[in-house]
Amino acid sequence: MNAQPHILVLGAGESGTGAALLAKRRGMGVFVSDNRPVKPEYRALLQQEGIDFEEGGHSAGLFDRVTEVVKSPGIPDTAPIVLQAAGAGIPVISEIEFAARFTDAQTVCITGSNGKTTTTSLIWHIMQGAGMDAGLAGNVGNSFARMVSERHHSHYALELSSFQLDGMYSFRAGIAVLLNITPDHLDRYDYNTEKYAASKLRIIQNQTPSDSFIWCADDEVSARLTEQMELKQQVYRYSLTQKGHEGAWMENNTIVFNIKGETFTMSIEELALQGKHNIHNSMAAGIATKLLGIRKETIRQCLSDFQNIEHRLEHVANIHGIEFINDSKATNINSAWWALESQQRPVIWIAGGVDKGNDYTKLYDVVKEKVKALVCLGTDNQKLIDAFTGIIPVITVTGTARDAVNTSYYLAEDGDVVLLAPACASFDLFENYEDRGRQFKAAVKEL
Repeated sequence: MNAQPHILVLGAGESGTGAALLAKRRGMGVFVSDNRPVKPEYRALLQQEGIDFEEGGHSAGLFDRVTEVVKSPGIPDTAPIVLQAAGAGIPVISEIEFAARFTDAQTVCITGSNGKTTTTSLIWHIMQGAGMDAGLAGNVGNSFARMVSERHHSHYALELSSFQLDGMYSFRAGIAVLLNITPDHLDRYDYNTEKYAASKLRIIQNQTPSDSFIWCADDEVSARLTEQMELKQQVYRYSLTQKGHEGAWMENNTIVFNIKGETFTMSIEELALQGKHNIHNSMAAGIATKLLGIRKETIRQCLSDFQNIEHRLEHVANIHGIEFINDSKATNINSAWWALESQQRPVIWIAGGVDKGNDYTKLYDVVKEKVKALVCLGTDNQKLIDAFTGIIPVITVTGTARDAVNTSYYLAEDGDVVLLAPACASFDLFENYEDRGRQFKAAVKEL
């Protein structure tokens, strides 16, 4: 490198490149280091901005003159380069923490094991419907730092993963939404659910009495942990069974929103997104946007005309009476459960990938009810095979999306559903869950 930076960015993906762009455009010295090759699109951005970077490894003397490290969320805290920075006494923060220093926008921050992208997209959709100058960022869309570097928005809908929350210290969410806490990414948390839950709850750290916290009262872990906390912010909850509180609940197939003395209702038949989990997501989005002062008529309209996101229970095709559904974003046990539970016809289930400490016994009841065949898609399928032998009548192994689709099509009959809901990460065979979903869709269209 030509000159030692003050800000060192680890990772040159969407998050790291966004942080580097923001640092450069704010007049800071910055250098980017990635242990892997940099993708062409991010290489071009860095070169265009004149930002020095290295790839395929970290050079010696990397921390000379560095005052702060911005770490991409995919890099674990246990990575040698991160431990080296910590050992040198250099602060290591997330890109979200870094970006927040350069904007005074109102933030609605959403986390949870499942439903984050859908709920964040719903909230942004309602903001847009209300005519707000709103940005969509974080774990969906562009990175927060990149958005902040390019223009000012008055509001942001931010999807935050546990990995992003781990590196946040001073950041404060104006409105925090906790959807649920179910075991996920346990390989990053010493296979300890309590550590993972503590990470999720960082979303409400630093909140003041003027801020708001929205949580799901039907989620057992969230309920247990929330009851143990002394909450000073304004608290709103939503539930399918509990009634009469500040927030939202169900009554005779109708959602009742009750926020700051104003009550309004919406029939669940009007919702664009169906299924119990999507009622939860719609409740959370409705509460959050009402707290922003958006009119109830706008909220109702936007909850009814929202278009579902790619890779989330996405209808791909119907071929000879067999429906193909892409839920590649179902990367953990709970989201796979929701995907299976929502099916009304016999399922050929495509699952597998990088296991994150999954307890497959939690799927036994819904699998016995819904699944007639399991098509494993991954480099190491043994845990899946062991878990479902004797539970699912037919189990077969494939190594590509095309093979998985062709095998599923062979096993399926008129009236069946072929469901890609992997319950695992994608990094063994695919670049990410989007790549997995798109390869699945391409293979279906080749049938």
